[in-house]
Order: sequence, then C-alpha cells, then structure tokens
Amino acid sequence: MGTVTRFDPVAEHERARAALGVVIPRLVRLLRDVPDAGAASGVPAWTVGDVGAHLAAVYLGYCSVVSADGAVEWDDLLPSGEVSFGERIAAVNARSIDLFGGEERARPGDVVAERGEEFLRITEGLAPDAPVAVPWYGEGATISLATMTGLLLSESLVHGLDVARGAGLPWSIGPDEAALVIGQSMPTMMALALDEERARGVGIAFDLRIKGGPRLAVVVEDGAMTVTRDAPPRAYDCRITAAPVAFLLVSFRRTPIWRAIASGRMLAGGRRPWLAMRLGELVATP
Repeated sequence: MGTVTRFDPVAEHERARAALGVVIPRLVRLLRDVPDAGAASGVPAWTVGDVGAHLAAVYLGYCSVVSADGAVEWDDLLPSGEVSFGERIAAVNARSIDLFGGEERARPGDVVAERGEEFLRITEGLAPDAPVAVPWYGEGATISLATMTGLLLSESLVHGLDVARGAGLPWSIGPDEAALVIGQSMPTMMALALDEERARGVGIAFDLRIKGGPRLAVVVEDGAMTVTRDAPPRAYDCRITAAPVAFLLVSFRRTPIWRAIASGRMLAGGRRPWLAMRLGELVATP
C-alpha cells in the first residue's frame, strides 16, 4: 500500500512564503520588461496587458482580505445569484482586468511589488491554518492562510508564464515551487473546484504522487471530493505519478496532458490506470 509520510505544515508554509518572496521581484521585473502590452498572451482572449492587470487585481484583492483595509469593493466584482464555482471565478476574473485604469494599468508591476511586500509583511508569523475570508468563492467562504499563500504563488508562477509566452521573455517554474503550490493549495482547491454534476454517481479513489513533493489521496464519491495529505494506506483505483511542474501546468491547462505523458513526466498505474484522465475532467479550471 506504500509508506505514509508526514509533513510539517508550519515549515512547509514558511517555505512557500520564502518562495513567494523570491518570485515576486522576478514577476515585477517581467511585468516591467513587457515590450508590448497589446500582444496576445497565454490566456485565450486576454492580452499581455490584461494578464498584468489581472495579477495586479489578485495582489490587491489578497491584501484586502488579510488586512481588511477595504481596498476592494467586492459587490462591484462578484456575480449575483446562484452560480457554480467555475462560473463564479470566471466572472470575477473577467471583471478583474478592468479594475485598474490609466497609470496603474500601464504599470502593474508597481502594484504587484507594493502589495506583494504588504501581503508577506501582514501575514508574517500567522499560523498556516488561520482562516481568511475569500468573498470571491462565495458568501462567508474562508480558506486557510497556507492555501491562500499557495494560491498567490500559483497565480504568480502560472500567469508569469502567460505573460512571458506573449511577450517573448524568459520565465521559469522550478520543481520546488510547483511542489509547494500543489501541497499548499490543491488539497483545498481541487475539492472546491469539483464539477458536482460530472461527479454525480462517480466513485474513484486516486493516489496522486508528486515526485519530490506531496502525496495526496483524492477520493470522489457521488458528487463530493476529499483530498487528504498523509492519508492512511488504502486501496486505490488509479495511481498518478507526476513531476511537479508538469502536474501544475496540466492542472491549469497550460500544457496538454498527452505531452506530459509522452515525455514521461506523468504516468498512470494501479488497478484502473485509464481513469487518470477522469481527474482533469472532474475538476473545473476557469
């Protein structure tokens, strides 16, 4: 069944914070070096400038909820009525690119630099399991600070790649950075992003092993998902072994899964290896 490993949540959160502290100035330099904000980016229908504006909005929004400074009028950004998780996030993302205008939109790196430093300063010394309000996920929704730190790291890394691809500039994502994103944010976010309609009547247990990173038990049971680190030994239907950067980029639809499989960076095994493709189908990516 495999050995159960243990991780230290405090130490891992500190590593994620340190990684974010290194990535922020890299991202700021990238945004300031963009030669043409109107160029197409790695996000369909968004220009490089749109991605930069979205990143500035993300940093502003995350700082707003950890500091409660009222910097964001959430009622202007959030969709009304009952919508699915994926529809909700897609609506917020679409509105985020218009949050800034004029000088701020032209210089998103300045917002990222200022708010990135503020986020790390405000959250220094806080417990990784401290709850943080996330109104963009729903009324009264909260996630842990560790999850939020992992999300901010993932936004920076993945959207940095989107900017770099459009601007023709270099950008790298290291395996340690990707493993921290997966360990810190994905146990929460995969369950939140489950497509409940597609998962209705489905029963699959995945053993997700990230090389050099976390091991996650991902269990889908009739419209619900649980994702557990350090799960006790159990029987699984499908085992997925993946390099951390490959899994991150496949999860965010930046790399096709066939390419990761063909290069040997993702492998499926277990009793029903063909079910590996279902995992990506069950988790929505706005």
